[in-house]
Amino acid sequence: MSTTTLIADRSEKLETRRSQVAAPTKRRTRRYQWLRALPFLMLHVAVVTVFLVPVTVTAVALFFATFVLRTFGLTGGYHRYFSHRAYKTGRVMQFILAWIGCSALQKGPIWWAAHHRKHHRESDQPDDVHSPVQDGFWWSHIGWILDESSEQAPVELVKDLTKYPELVWLDRHYWLPGVVLAVLCWLIGGWSGVVWGFVLSTVCLYHTTFMVNSVCHLFGRRRFETPDQSRNNLFVALLTMGEGWHNNHHYYQSSANQGFYWWEVDFTYYILKGLSAVGLIWNLRKPPERVLKLGLQKDREQKNRLQPTDVAAQDKLAEATNPAT
Repeated sequence: MSTTTLIADRSEKLETRRSQVAAPTKRRTRRYQWLRALPFLMLHVAVVTVFLVPVTVTAVALFFATFVLRTFGLTGGYHRYFSHRAYKTGRVMQFILAWIGCSALQKGPIWWAAHHRKHHRESDQPDDVHSPVQDGFWWSHIGWILDESSEQAPVELVKDLTKYPELVWLDRHYWLPGVVLAVLCWLIGGWSGVVWGFVLSTVCLYHTTFMVNSVCHLFGRRRFETPDQSRNNLFVALLTMGEGWHNNHHYYQSSANQGFYWWEVDFTYYILKGLSAVGLIWNLRKPPERVLKLGLQKDREQKNRLQPTDVAAQDKLAEATNPAT
């Protein structure tokens, strides 16, 4: 097959996916599992207890520590490692990353990675598991998690993970690290520690993570042309330690850094670089030079479009300042 044919075939597939994104279709009937979602809902209700416990330095410190640590468990562990294999590590460190990710109470690494890989395969198409373009903001942000369709993960997409029995065990008992964390918060800070370091931190972490699915497919800037509606959003990037550079990520998914340039803040990548420096992880994948050059070119093109030259206005100004003699 010739290069021209390959390019034409790729362009046709891209156009087909774009048309599917542009024409949302009605999904199957929602079947929310409210009983199964009760712990999730009760955590949200329990947030009001922040007004019932003393606000201590220890409690606030626990909030920030558990929020940052578990954000990294999701971004550096669940997402960039388990879902995209953006770097390599040993089996012990792999389990530690999975444990930290589980403590965020967003299910296990196998469930999470399987759904995420499916999302990338079908991004913003009718079969996407959480597309705001197809199904609206509510569904992409939180509805899909409450629906019975999310219970079973497409494990055929994560055979590289299911071969590890310790990951399978942890995926089945994903709640255990969260319970251990709650107990530790109580031992360190009492009930204030539990409320701030576990309850409030967990709920805030839910919604910052969910914003990548919802906000980053609706609001922000599109640098690269992708067959979905992924967008770069600085606000989400700051809240999620780098995950808001979502258009970058959808264009080159296997990169360990999602902020492609020095001005795109990516705290997850900074931590990964630190872990790499001490030998706990290695072979961090980065976008090739051609991708970085293309991104800069797209930035220049978008800047020029935002500053159009009004030729007619310039002609009138020239006539006013330089009248014909």
